[in-house]
This record gives sequence, C-alpha cells and structure tokens, in this order.
Amino acid sequence: MNSPDLIEPEELLSILFYSPNATAVYTGADIRIVSANQAMLNFWGKDRSVVGKFFIDAIPELHDQPFLSMLKKVWETGETYLANDYPATLEIEGVLQTFYFDFEYKAIVNAEGQTIYILHTAFEVSERMQSRKIIEEKSNAEQKLIDNLSALNEEYMATNDDLMAKHDELLLIKKELLSVNHTLAENEKRFRILVEKAPVAMASLKGEDFTVDIVNDMVLAIWGKDRSVIGLPLEKALPELEGQEFISILQNVYTTGEPFYGHELKAVLSIEGNMTDHYLNFVYQPILDENNRTSSILIVASDVTEQVMARESVTEINNRLQIALDASSLGSTEVYLPTGIMQSNAQFKRNYGYAPDEEFNYPDLFESMLPDYRESVRALVQEAIRTNGVYKAEYPVRWRDGSIHWIQAHGRPRYDENGVANRMVGMTADITDKKLEEQRKDDFLSVASHELKTPLTSARASVQLLSRIKDRPYSSTHLKLIDQSHRSIEKMCSLVDDLLNMSRMSQDQLMLEPVHFNVYDLLSKSCSHVRWEEDYEMILIGDQNLEVFADEHRIEQVIINFVNNAIKYAPDSKKIILNTEFSGDYIKVSVQDFGPGIEEHIIPHLFDRYYRANHLGKSYSGLGLGLYICSEIIRKHSGEIGAESIIGEGSTFWFKLPHGK
Repeated sequence: MNSPDLIEPEELLSILFYSPNATAVYTGADIRIVSANQAMLNFWGKDRSVVGKFFIDAIPELHDQPFLSMLKKVWETGETYLANDYPATLEIEGVLQTFYFDFEYKAIVNAEGQTIYILHTAFEVSERMQSRKIIEEKSNAEQKLIDNLSALNEEYMATNDDLMAKHDELLLIKKELLSVNHTLAENEKRFRILVEKAPVAMASLKGEDFTVDIVNDMVLAIWGKDRSVIGLPLEKALPELEGQEFISILQNVYTTGEPFYGHELKAVLSIEGNMTDHYLNFVYQPILDENNRTSSILIVASDVTEQVMARESVTEINNRLQIALDASSLGSTEVYLPTGIMQSNAQFKRNYGYAPDEEFNYPDLFESMLPDYRESVRALVQEAIRTNGVYKAEYPVRWRDGSIHWIQAHGRPRYDENGVANRMVGMTADITDKKLEEQRKDDFLSVASHELKTPLTSARASVQLLSRIKDRPYSSTHLKLIDQSHRSIEKMCSLVDDLLNMSRMSQDQLMLEPVHFNVYDLLSKSCSHVRWEEDYEMILIGDQNLEVFADEHRIEQVIINFVNNAIKYAPDSKKIILNTEFSGDYIKVSVQDFGPGIEEHIIPHLFDRYYRANHLGKSYSGLGLGLYICSEIIRKHSGEIGAESIIGEGSTFWFKLPHGK
C-alpha cells in the first residue's frame, strides 16, 4: 500500500516536465542543456533545438561573456550563484541586444554531495535598470542646476558689495535669477510628471519625517492606498510598516546619503484591510541639496511577489520530489533515445548493481536484463512512445556479481518540437524482497497442500478399511484403524489450527485474555504428553515465585512449541531444561536441549513466516509456522523472543514478558 504522503511515479514524472517561471536545467562539467521551458527559450531567442546541446554551442553570442565560467564554478563547487541587475548581450531575431537579469544558478547534489544538475532560474529586470538610469540622469540634471545656482549665488554676493556702482549689473543678475528659478520650477514640474507617469512604481519622500510628496498609481497599488496619503509622513501613511525594517533603512539613507538597493525584501502591507505578504525589489535614492545634504529620497520599486512565490513553488516541488524519491527508494533516469545516454540518480544505478559514480547507459540496462524479458520490455517502451502513455514492467536483472534482482519500472516518453520521441523519463524500484515473499508464499502453499494431503489420505484409507469390515466381529484391526484415523485427524486439526492462527495474525485479530498467573506453575503443568511417555526428563529450574499478567493459554502454547521442537530436532537429547528468571524489567523463560544445534546463518530466520529450514541436512514435516506464531504471540504481549545455539552442544529458545507487578 502506498503512503498518502508520497507521490505516485506517474505524478513524479509530470513534475519533471513543468516549471512556472523561466527555468533551465544543465548537467555535466561541460554544461549541457537538459531542459529549458518556453520562458527561458524566449530570453535566449532560441527554440527547443538547443535542448541537449552544450551551453556555449547553443548560445554562441555568450562566448565572451562570463556565464559559462560561472556555471562551471557552480558545477565544481556545488555553491549557488546569485546575481542581480546583470547585463547579458543576446541575439534576438538576428540583432544583438543587451538585457538585464536577476538570476540564480543552484547546484542540485546527490546523497554523496556531488553535483548532478544545475537549476537556472531568471527574471528580466531591464525596465528596472532603465528607470534607475532615468533617476540618475534626473539627479545629475538637478545637481547641475544646483551647482549653477550656487555659482550664481556666489556671483550675486560678489556684486552686492558694489551694488550702488553696478546697479545695472544687479538688475541683470536679478533677471538671470528669475530665469533660474523659472527653470527650477520647470524642472520640478517635469520631475513630478516623470514620477507620476513612470512605467514603474515611484514615489518621492521629503524631509526627515519622509513626508509623501509625489506618488504614481503603481506605487499606490503596491501600498494599497489612495492619494490621500500625499502630505503625510510615511509612518502615518503606512502604519503597518511599524516593526518592519523599511523606516530604519530610509533613516540610514537620509543620514549617510548612500543609496540602498533592496532585493526581494518581504513587506507586510494592508491591502483592503487584509495584511498580505509582498516581495519587493526597490531602490532608495537620496536627492542632495546645494550643501550636499539629503533633502528627499526617491523610491523606485517593483512587486516581484509572483516571481518569488513561483520560485518557492519550484523549490517546494523539487523538495517534495526528492523526499518522495528518497522515501520510496525510487531510481529516476532520463534516456536520450538517439544516443542511449542516460542521466540517472544514484538509486537508479544501485538498482542495477552499479555504483553512483559509474557510467550506466541504455544498452547496459538491457544487457543486465535476463534475455527472456528484453523483447517484451522493448515492446512496452515502443507502445508507450506510440500512444504517449506510461509503460509499466517487472523484470529480473543479473548484477555483475551474478545475483538476481527484480525491478519494477515505469516510463514515459518526451517529444521534440517535431513530435518525435527523443527521450524517455523512467523510474525504477527494487522489488526483490516482494518477489521472494511471493515465492515463499507459493512454496508454503505447496507444502501446506502436501502436509494436509498425507494425513487426509491416511484417514480416508482407514475409514475405507473400517467400512469394509464393519460387519465383522470387533477386533484389534478395528482398534488399529480407529487409532490411525484419530492420529490423522489430530494431525489435520493441528495443521488447520496453525493456518487459522496465521490468518488471524496477518489480520491482526489475535485476541488475548490476560490474567495473573505463576510462570513456574505453568511450566510444571504444561507438556503433560511428554511427561506421560517418560522418554524425556523435564527439568525445571529458576525462581518459583515469578508472576506475569498475560494470556496463560497462549504462553503455554509457546512453551509447548519450544518443547516439541526440542524433541523433534534433538531426539537423542533426553534432558530438556525449563528455566525461569528475572532479566531487567522482564521475566525470561527458556527451553534448552542438548541436541546437534542449529547453524548460525539459520537462527535469524527461525521466526520468519513460511520459513522451513533443513537442520544439518535433515528435513522435517510441518508448515514452518510454529515459531512464527510464537513470535507473534510474544509480540502481542510486548515481549521479546529469540534463540541461541552451538553446533554439537544444543540450542536454547527463550522469550521475555513484562513483569506483572
């Protein structure tokens, strides 16, 4: 049964095909393009034919630009590279043009810390750079005007000393000053229009209290306010900024005269009465007066919430994908069908007996597959390509050490822009344990059929003979046949009881009826069938006053099974020791024989369901369920069970129960 928190293989495949923002994936030290969505192809001015090519071959105009060396460094170091406002010259429709981008090169590493992919996400910020350029030009123009005004003021002061002698010159200077003031007013008007009509969010804050002086509609939309905020200090215009970092940043810009560049900073704003999270790219640009002091601060901002959320969504999808792959022990791969080259994760290679750093390609996969399965799997792949469907297959593979393993595989084709299937994305899981369990179950059913058939055949033969002599005088033959029938029926009842107990345990329906009882007394009373025959000596040792709270009937069933096994597998050991003792917070009960012992490699499997071992080359009848049933009974009691053995010296089977205080 699949965990509800895990992603099905088909869902995992679809995750690999989509990304909600400009995204590309590279691999290899030479930076080969594995995938690029349409947004990234639009940035490059390319079509999907670049997928599969090396980065520098796909985008040759970037040859003399630093991007390839950045990617190679990320591949080598596994360290993420972030860049803001970075220029790139790209050929768009045959024309070289310069654009600006915020981008991230993120290394995707495997469990050994080796880079296997580079995730490239990008956001074009050319408009932001153009706005910044406009701001800088306006600031330079204003500074030039301020410098001119300062020069005129100095000239005015110089001529004022000779005012009476140069009256005509004073009139001329006044006229020039009026012209300068008119120019300043015109510049102020143009600046206000520039801010209000700018294609990006802009605002101007005056003075130390950051009074809102000029705003445009785009900044009001980000703030969630209307023009009533004009003339208010920013802290009153946007009271929700209290406790956030923006006011302190503005104060630092005002004091130092140094601009501040914010990248994807989180702002909590009140929009229509609801506090919402926004992520902003912005610039706080100080405007200096003639004394080189800050008189106002110009804000240029852009809301990048959607881009940030999209990137976080991609990160979340990648994290979920990796968690699902790790939790499910799934191997993933992508095959480039024309060449047979495969890009696989470490688990995929391990499923076929390869180390994570070894080369493993499509021909190697089919070579490892047992020959009888190759053609059928190829047919399933071709059918998936023909129907654009998902193929599913189970097949055995032979590792290079000769061992056989079973693989469950799912795959789905990918197509190029011409509709030709050029890649196959696949996932695999090692289901060897599942197949072995199925085989053990089949073997068990075969054994169960045989074990039930033997006493049934004997009972039927006895009844048939009794039927033939039913009219004869009662004799020893009648007694013998009745006794034989009784033993056969008892044998069948025992086998059926084992099957019913196993069924209840499989469905977790084994019910317990716990009571307080003395363990030593139980050992004294149990196994009466062994004591009556007097072929074996039952020796009880240990503490006679130990009590537990448990199902007395079920615990006796465990003890009887241990004793019967001692008689069955160690028939020449005439002494059987039953011991009770304290062991930490538990009471320990053990049954010891002095028979041939059990080989060490068998002991860990003794309590497995369906396990039937040949002890020292001898085989025995039975279903192999007795010890499994014992282990389930003890597990239900929150206890422990185990066995110890030395070849030639004997075996000890034991269990522990919590002390019934």
